[in-house]
Amino acid sequence: MATQLGLVILWSAAQPERVGEVALLPPGEPRVLGRGEGPSDEVAVVFGRQRPGELEPGGSLAGRGISRRQLLLRAGPGGVDVTRVGRCPVIIDHETVDEGVLSEGGVLVLAEQLVLLCTRRPRSMPHTRSVPPEGWPDFGAADPTGLIGESPAMWRLRDEIALVAITASHVLVLGPSGAGKELVAGAVHHLSKRAGGPFVSRNAATLPEGLVDAELFGHAANYPQAGMSARAGLIGDADGGTLFLDEIGELDPALQAHLLRVLDQGEYQRLGDDRRRCADLRVVAATNRAVGELKGDFAARLKLRLAVPSLNERREDIPLLLALLLQRAVEETPSLRHRFDFDGEGTALLSVLDPELVAHLVRRSYTYNVRELDRCLWEAIVGSEGPRIRLVTEAAPTFKSTPATDDIDASAIEAALKAHDGNKSAAAAALGVSRYQLYRLLKRFEL
Repeated sequence: MATQLGLVILWSAAQPERVGEVALLPPGEPRVLGRGEGPSDEVAVVFGRQRPGELEPGGSLAGRGISRRQLLLRAGPGGVDVTRVGRCPVIIDHETVDEGVLSEGGVLVLAEQLVLLCTRRPRSMPHTRSVPPEGWPDFGAADPTGLIGESPAMWRLRDEIALVAITASHVLVLGPSGAGKELVAGAVHHLSKRAGGPFVSRNAATLPEGLVDAELFGHAANYPQAGMSARAGLIGDADGGTLFLDEIGELDPALQAHLLRVLDQGEYQRLGDDRRRCADLRVVAATNRAVGELKGDFAARLKLRLAVPSLNERREDIPLLLALLLQRAVEETPSLRHRFDFDGEGTALLSVLDPELVAHLVRRSYTYNVRELDRCLWEAIVGSEGPRIRLVTEAAPTFKSTPATDDIDASAIEAALKAHDGNKSAAAAALGVSRYQLYRLLKRFEL
């Protein structure tokens, strides 16, 4: 799919509702970014709301601090050449400049006015396979399944979820810690024919050692001691619906084998009961480990795979997530409204964040994803006195731009794997991509 560089609005003092909008920059063609319509003899940068099959223009930029001719931009092979011609100071990756290059993954700040991310986007995102019964929400808001994001990575995930949901096969959800694997599992259930049935969720790492079978399969009355009531177990509870087992990689392979008959036929037996039972359920399991670490015949029965992108793969969605986390923070701690200048809902809440903090959180490298983002936000809340929430530490590692996966071909992948004896993590690092991006490339090239 053909892509080109673009700028995504991460924060806007005058128009917070436009967070997430993108302006595509055709290579080599000069563009002017500024307030209002701009001079008639120059081509203006136009931001709009990009969704599958459409790019709806969002109108001209506002903001008293932005000049009518603020920046001259030209997209090239190394990034976007930026020249300041207006009065508002320009900061590219922490450095105040009059001229500079904004690389892919880099952040540009128009002081106290606007924060932009340089990213790579398709000119048109493919249409999705289906639309939820409730329809898609307003731009930037959570969809009916709770997923948030307008990035191509999130729309690809929604498309894959829609396809997986209409099938009957069991599913393995892959992704790093805190990326939202349980939300994805819930989305599969919500969009499936089983939506009217139960959604039973359990972290496999919390199943007590020695009691795994009792937790999964339940037990008969008076077993193992007289007077004990019968227990249906997780599989019985999920009959007619979906059983979600998170962190399935933490379950010993020998115990994974206990689930094989359930995955094959829904067949199981309660402890202390002579009668075999059959549950009509779908199993969705999740892990942050490599598939090869699971028991082979167990993983093989989880026929369908969904890979959840990390925050490092969808940085333009971070402000939208911050808006949700700010809303939760205010609901949990109403006194924050008196400490900070909270106003409105949705992306309007982002006005309480200092633009330097937004730029820092978008550039930061994440290991635990949304959980880590939430922790970083609370660190800033606790360390700020108001009226804005400000950056209080520079200790966190920052993101360094990586090459687009479009620039990596099959021969480069094979060479990296060979050089590192087939170690995918090491090969991904050598190619400058994440492990999950490498998995997608392997699938794309059928390697």
